[in-house]
Amino acid sequence: MTRREIVIDALEHRETKPIPYTIGLTTQAADALKNAGKDEGLEDSFGSYIISSYYDGWPTPVPGRPGYFRDDFGVVWNRNGADKDIGVIDGFIMGEPENSAYTFPEVDTQRLRREIERVLAERGDRFTMAGFGFSMFERAWTLMGMENVLVYMIECPEALEAFFDRICDFFLKVVDVALEYDLDAVHFGDDWGQQKGLIMGPAHWRRFIKPRMARLYARVKSKGKYVSQHSCGDCREIFPDLIEIGLDCYQTFQPEIYPVAEMKKLYGDKISFWGGVSTQRCLPRLSPKEVQAEIVQVMKAAGKNGGLIIAPTHSVPHDVPVENILAMAEVFQNQDKFL
Repeated sequence: MTRREIVIDALEHRETKPIPYTIGLTTQAADALKNAGKDEGLEDSFGSYIISSYYDGWPTPVPGRPGYFRDDFGVVWNRNGADKDIGVIDGFIMGEPENSAYTFPEVDTQRLRREIERVLAERGDRFTMAGFGFSMFERAWTLMGMENVLVYMIECPEALEAFFDRICDFFLKVVDVALEYDLDAVHFGDDWGQQKGLIMGPAHWRRFIKPRMARLYARVKSKGKYVSQHSCGDCREIFPDLIEIGLDCYQTFQPEIYPVAEMKKLYGDKISFWGGVSTQRCLPRLSPKEVQAEIVQVMKAAGKNGGLIIAPTHSVPHDVPVENILAMAEVFQNQDKFL
C-alpha cells in the first residue's frame, strides 16, 4: 500500500499496519540535527506520510528591523526571542471591530498556486494537504489582541460576529483556490484550547467560531476532501460539535491533556486523532528509551481500528535533544520491531 492509502485507511477507521506518522521540525530542531551530523534525520527524510502546503500570511522581513517580519495582514512578528519560527506580535493594528476600517489583503493566488503545485510535484506516494493557519480566532486576535477579542465577545458581539464573517469570507477564497487541485485534504490551524478547557469557553466558541468553521468545512466536504483541524489545548468540550460540522481529523492530540484510551473509546469511531507524542513532557524530558516506551503505549491505545496518525504534538521545539528525535523516528520507521 502507498502512504496515501494508509492515511486514508486510518481516516476511515480501518486498522493499519504500519500506523501512519508525521514528524515536523522547528528551524532550531532541524539545525540541531544538522549540527549533530544527523543529516539523514532531516524532516524530508523521516518518511512522513503527509505533505502539505501552508499559508499563514507569509511573513516577510521588515526592512531595517532584524528579526521582525510583517505578514499579508499587516501584522508584525518579533522572532528575536526563543521562538524563531512564529514569534510574538509586535503591537496590534485594529481597535474595536465596529469602529475599524481595516481592509483585508488581496490573496496572492499566484504564490498560493505555486506552493500547492510544489507539494503536488513532490508528493510521491504521500497524502497531500493544503494548510491554512491563523484561520479564525487567531486571525482576529493577531489583529486586535486576544484579551480585546475576548472582551468584544461580551461588549460588542454583533460587530465581532460581522468581523468573523469577514475572516471566514477571506479564507473561503483561499480554500476555493486549493480545491481546484488534486489534494486529499484541507487543514485548518486555529488554537482554541488552553491546558484545561477552551480559551473563550464553549458558549462563545459556539457563537463566534463554530458557524464560520462549519462554512469552511462544508466547502471542503462539498469537493469530497477530508477536513483536518489543528488546535492546541483542551478542546474536548466541543468534540461533538466538531464531529457534527464534518471534521475528519483532530490535531493535536496531546496526551498530557487528553486521556488517550478514554478519548479513543468516546470518539475513536467518529474522528481520527493526529499527534500523541508530547512535546511538553515526553520529548524534552525523558530518556530515549523512555520516549520510545511512551510512544508505543500511545500507539497501542489509540491505533486499534485505525483513527490515528502518530506524530509529535507540535513541530519539534528547540529544547528536544537530538537523540530523542532520532529515538522517536526509530519507532515510527520500525513499528514491527516495537509493536
